[in-house]
Amino acid sequence: MILYIKYMVSLRCKMKVKEVLKKMDIRYVSVDLGCVEIKNDLTPVQYEQLKDFLLESGLELMDDKKSILIEKIKNSIVELIHHTDELPKVNYSDYISEKLNLDYKYLSNIFSEVSGFTIQQYIIQNKIEKVKELLLYEELNLTEISYLLNYSSVAHLSNQFRKVTGLTPSYYKKLKLKRSKTIESL
Repeated sequence: MILYIKYMVSLRCKMKVKEVLKKMDIRYVSVDLGCVEIKNDLTPVQYEQLKDFLLESGLELMDDKKSILIEKIKNSIVELIHHTDELPKVNYSDYISEKLNLDYKYLSNIFSEVSGFTIQQYIIQNKIEKVKELLLYEELNLTEISYLLNYSSVAHLSNQFRKVTGLTPSYYKKLKLKRSKTIESL
């Protein structure tokens, strides 16, 4: 039996789900971002208990097919951008369509209808979050970050960053450095 879980987007979420399953003595085959394959069907009581335990952790069991599909799209994007060392040189539309084995136009229409924004906007949001994270680590410069995230140029990355955050990448980095120095002086 496969269960779909909303807001399950990080390794910490996977650990929490495994902890809940262990606590409830539910045997599972695998726990991946957004879904869990369990060995046996759940009783209605177990299902409701699992639902409650997950809600306490900020996670949510999903029943609606459209919502499940949206979560699959989001999880495939998060996995690609945040959990791979280097992004493949493919179109996101091809990647998502191939990963979910569905037509991209269909996926795009449902995603926009349900979420109120486009897949492309969601991808950009996630890429900018990844840029923020990489800027704070200070291991890569902006040129290396733009290459890593498949931007056509540093200018393109900077323009997108400014549109999303209202700041330039360098100003964002300075703000974070000032804030950390201020916190250290307390």
